[in-house]
Amino acid sequence: MAPTHVLRCCQRGLAWIPVIFIALVVCWSYYAYVVELCLFTIPSTIEKVIYLTVFHVSFIMFVWSYWKTIFTRPATPSKEFCLPKSEKEQYEKEQRPETQQEILKKVATSLPLYTRTGAGAIRYCDRCQVIKPDRCHHCSACDMCVLKMDHHCPWVNNCVGFSNYKFFILFLTYSLVYCLFIANDPPESHAKFHVLFLFFVAAMFCISILSLFTYHLWLVGKNRSTIEAFRAPVFRNGLDKNGFSLGFSKNIAQVFGDQKKYWLLPVFTSQGDGFSFPTRLVTIDPEQPTESIFSFTTGWALTKTT
Repeated sequence: MAPTHVLRCCQRGLAWIPVIFIALVVCWSYYAYVVELCLFTIPSTIEKVIYLTVFHVSFIMFVWSYWKTIFTRPATPSKEFCLPKSEKEQYEKEQRPETQQEILKKVATSLPLYTRTGAGAIRYCDRCQVIKPDRCHHCSACDMCVLKMDHHCPWVNNCVGFSNYKFFILFLTYSLVYCLFIANDPPESHAKFHVLFLFFVAAMFCISILSLFTYHLWLVGKNRSTIEAFRAPVFRNGLDKNGFSLGFSKNIAQVFGDQKKYWLLPVFTSQGDGFSFPTRLVTIDPEQPTESIFSFTTGWALTKTT
């Protein structure tokens, strides 16, 4: 047990290396821009004030969103998704998969579940010993089931999911703004090493972030996670890559919330509880107690759990 514990501690420590690298790059970029460029290079006081003001606004929003993405704990399934004691004992004693599925189906009847495995079975995590809610997946790096899991990001040393996906999008947004701003060479600047290297690094980061930022904006518009983009969710009535799509504006609201004044702030405003999600189903699921709402704008049946 001791060697395993030591190995796990080492892995957790090494996992912070990408975050420390980003923090060091950001600290150096702050010094290069504020001290080497604005204070020592730009002669005009008015220009200094303008550049420093815009820089610090973008810098604060970038650091704030990055911090929230890193230190927001991933949301996990609640106790209601755990098997009751008697059913858990039966499940562990039972060797036949079909009988285990019967036990899971019995418990799942009272849960807001629409998705299944590729074989049509109840999604159950043997590691966490919970029935997986819709869009929930087990993260091997975090060693936990994460609600609406998108991916595990080594650059934030955290799992990106329901609780911090908005923060991750804003982190990409303000990273791009930050890089674009410092990559623009102010007029009459002299070619110092720190300044030139700063522009080069900012341009390289900008190119890499832009592709990731564009991809995740597309995912938000489709109301898909990265996992769902590569492997479409399976519902009781079949595979449907657009099963959670409610239309562009509603898809955006699922992540950013209804109040637009909070969209650009790294505060949690996402809709729902992470356990159940509105689904766009052509055929209403007969096995799930639902409240049906017909959308005349999209022509789709929207179902919500009661």
